[in-house]
Amino acid sequence: MRFVGLEMIRQAQPDEKQPFVSHLQELRQRIMICLVTVGIAFLITYYFREGVNIFLLLPFKRVMPAGSSFIFTGVTEAFITYFKIWIITAATISSPVIIYQVWMFISPGLYEKEKKYVYPLILWGTLFFAGGVAFCYYVVMPNLYGFFVGFGSDMIIPMPDLKEYVSLTLKLLVVFGFIFELPLVAYFLAKAGIVNHRFLAKKRRYAILAAFIVSAVITPPDVISQILLALPLWGLYELSIIIARFFGKKEAADEQP
Repeated sequence: MRFVGLEMIRQAQPDEKQPFVSHLQELRQRIMICLVTVGIAFLITYYFREGVNIFLLLPFKRVMPAGSSFIFTGVTEAFITYFKIWIITAATISSPVIIYQVWMFISPGLYEKEKKYVYPLILWGTLFFAGGVAFCYYVVMPNLYGFFVGFGSDMIIPMPDLKEYVSLTLKLLVVFGFIFELPLVAYFLAKAGIVNHRFLAKKRRYAILAAFIVSAVITPPDVISQILLALPLWGLYELSIIIARFFGKKEAADEQP
């Protein structure tokens, strides 16, 4: 009986390990697809590198005074900075494929009711993120960089360091992209019953105060720039209240006729 039991254990072990090994193989395959996609996107980005570089440098270039230009102090600094721009751009272009591969890997473990939220999440998440990036690029950056350049004079000519400028610009774009995801976060929290529109409306005063504090921290200390940022943040919060009201989990009092 002992030998029979050991034999049964040995026969069961390969079957138990097989799903784990197959998951690892699938994960490796999907990672390879993502890497190849990013590599192809990088080659495309490198081919159009001049346009990509100009697009990212343009917000500051527009407010630069005559005789001003970007500088770099290290031998490899310009190449490494541009390489960072190209690889981030390539990853951004490849994001639909990356998201799809992640989705295909985790979807077998989700319920059907959970799966139906994924495609709206990807669509609206991408749109809101793109809206935040566009708002930062076309509204915040011209005012922000224009304010800092205003400290220059005939004796002090702005000569921004390329590495610091690119690092700050990329951080601002990402931060604003995530800030604009607030309505989407409110939707899922309300759908799960974690928050509701009454709770959000009750906290409105704190949200408005937080919007102006955030705008004061990340924008120049002038009223126009702060209002330009604070008003959209306030608007996003109001939109979150509306979304929570119409799409949130119905309360018992609301369900009664």
